[in-house]
Amino acid sequence: MGPCCFSAQDQFDNLEKHTQWGIDVLEKYIKFVKERTEIEINYAKQLRNLSKKYQPKKNSKEEDEYKYSSCRAFLATLNEINDYAGQHEVISENMTSQITTELARYVQELKQERKSHFHDGRKAQQHIETCWKQLESSKRRFERDCKEADRAQQYFEKMDADINVTKADVEKARQQAQLRHQMAEESKAEYSSTLQKFNHEQHEHYHTHIPNIFQKIQEMEERRIVRLGESMKTFAEVDRQVIPIIGRCLDEITKAAESINQKNDSQMVIEAFKSGFEPPGDVDFEDFTQPIKRTISESSLSNSKDGKSESRFSSKSKGKLWPFIKKNKLMSLLTSPHQPPPPPPSSGSPSAVPNGPQSPKQQKEPLSHRFNEFMTSKPKIHCFRSLKRGLSLKLGAGPEDFSNLPPEQRRKKLQQKVDELNKDIQKELDQRDALTKMKDVYIKNPQMGDAASVDHKLAELGQNLEKLRLEEQKFLGWLAEVEGRLPVRTEPARRQSGLYEPQNTLTVNNCAQDRESPDGSYTEEPSQESELKAPPPDFDDEFDDEEPLPTIGTCKALYTFEGQNEGTISVTEGETLYVIEEDKGDGWTRIRRNEDEEGYVPTSYVDVFLDKNVKGAKTYI
Repeated sequence: MGPCCFSAQDQFDNLEKHTQWGIDVLEKYIKFVKERTEIEINYAKQLRNLSKKYQPKKNSKEEDEYKYSSCRAFLATLNEINDYAGQHEVISENMTSQITTELARYVQELKQERKSHFHDGRKAQQHIETCWKQLESSKRRFERDCKEADRAQQYFEKMDADINVTKADVEKARQQAQLRHQMAEESKAEYSSTLQKFNHEQHEHYHTHIPNIFQKIQEMEERRIVRLGESMKTFAEVDRQVIPIIGRCLDEITKAAESINQKNDSQMVIEAFKSGFEPPGDVDFEDFTQPIKRTISESSLSNSKDGKSESRFSSKSKGKLWPFIKKNKLMSLLTSPHQPPPPPPSSGSPSAVPNGPQSPKQQKEPLSHRFNEFMTSKPKIHCFRSLKRGLSLKLGAGPEDFSNLPPEQRRKKLQQKVDELNKDIQKELDQRDALTKMKDVYIKNPQMGDAASVDHKLAELGQNLEKLRLEEQKFLGWLAEVEGRLPVRTEPARRQSGLYEPQNTLTVNNCAQDRESPDGSYTEEPSQESELKAPPPDFDDEFDDEEPLPTIGTCKALYTFEGQNEGTISVTEGETLYVIEEDKGDGWTRIRRNEDEEGYVPTSYVDVFLDKNVKGAKTYI
C-alpha cells in the first residue's frame, strides 16, 4: 500500500476520535441540563411545600389572625412564593422541552450522520486500496512476462548459434521467443491501462471523494458546535423569560409589606378585646384610729357622722376588682365571714340578743368584706356556679346567650349570631320561593310533576323558618338587652356620686334572682355580670369545676341565729343541719340546710357531731 493511503487512514482515525468526543460533549451538556431541571423541580416543590405548610388551616384559630394587615402581608408573601415556585417549574419545563429533548434528538441524528460519513470514507479508502492492488498485480505480471520474453530470446539466440541443434529445434525456440514477446507486450498494455486507471482513481480519491467526506464531517462538527452554543443561549433565555414574572412576585411581596398598617392592627386588637367595662372608683381610706370596734367597722354600710353613704365601693367596683386577686387571697375571702362570731346568748331568749355583726346600719364596710359580700350572696351555690360559668369561657363551654363575655364582646357575638340566623332565614326563604314556583308550574302543567309532592317539603321549610325566626327573636332580645345595659360615659360619675342604699346590697344579695340566663346561670347588675365573667387568663386556669363539699357530720342549733351578713345562714333553736366544714379557729362553722342553702354560723351556737370515719372537711372549693 502506498504512503498516501496510510496517511488518509490516519486522518480518518483522528477524525473519528474527535467527532466521538464532540458527541460525548453534547451528551454531557444534556446530562447537565437534566440535573438543572431536577434541581428546579425540587426547589419549586420545596417552595410549594413551604408555602402550604404556613398557609392558615381551615376552621382554625389561625384564620382569625389574618384579619391583621401584617398577617395578610405574610399570607400574600406565601401566595407569591407559590407563584415564584411556579416560575421555577416553568424553567424546568422549558429547559426540558427546548434543550434536553431537542439535543437528545439531535445527538441521535448526529450519530447517524457521523456513521454515514465514516462509512463513505472507509468505502473510498477500500476502493483506492483495491485499485492499488490491481495496479501492483498488473505490474508484477508485466515484469514477469518481460523476464520470460527475455529468457526466451536468449534461448533462441543460443539455439540459433549452436550448429548441432536441428533446424526444427531452432524454429521452435524462435516461436517460443516470439510468443513470450507478444505476452510481454500484452502485459505492458494491461499494466499501462491499469496504471492510468489507478492514477485517475487516486486523483479522484484525494482531490474529490476524501475532501468531500472531510468537508461533510467538518460541517457536521460545526453544526454540533453551533447547536451547543444555541442550547447555551436557550439555557440563559429560559431563565431570562421568567425574570419579569419573578420580579413581579417580589414586587408584590414588597407591596404587601408596605401595606402593613400598625395603627389599624392596634385598633383591631382594641376592638376585639374591648370589654365595655368602666374603670373602678377610688378605694376609700379606712381610718382605724377611730375608737370603734373592728366588728362594727367591718359591717357598717354608711358614715353616720356626715350622713353620706360611701359610693367608692359600689357594686361595680366589687365586681371589677375581684378577678385580679390571686387564688389564695380569693379563697381566704370565701372561707368565712371574716369577723368575730357573736357570743352565745346569756339569757334564755337567744333571739333577743343582738348579733353584733349582723346589723346592716353600720359605719362602712372594708374592701375585704365587700368581696365576701359579693361572693357569698344568696343563694350561694347558684351565684358561685354563675361565676364558674363565667370562668368557663376559656374552656369553650359558654352559655348560649354569651353571658360569660364582657358586654362589648357579648354584643359582637350576639350580633354575629343574628347575622348568621338572617342568612339561614334568607336561604330558607329562597328555597320556599323556588318550591312555590315549582308547585305553580306543576299545577298549570300536571304532566311535569305532582304538585302535592312539594307540599311536604314546603311544610318542612315552614317549620324550619318558624324555628329560625324564634331563634332570631331570642337573640335579638338578648342583643337589645345588652345594648340597653351597656354603660355610658356619665354612668361612672353617677354611680360614684349615688348613695349606697340598703336596697343596693339587697340587689347583690339576691344575685341568683336578678336574671337567669337561658343556660341556667345567674347574673347580677349588668356591669357586674360582664365584669364577673371576663377574668384574666391566668385566673381562669386556677379554678376547676365546682363540686359540693361533702357532709362531715351533723349539728343541732342551741340558739336562734339571725344570719344577716353575707356568708352567714339563719338557724332556729333545735334545728338539725349538716356540717360541711368545721371550725378552723375563727369561731365559725360552715353548715348546709339543703342543696341551695349553706353558710356560716357561730360555733358556739351549735352542737357539732362529726362522723368518725371522716378525717376532716375540705377547706378549698
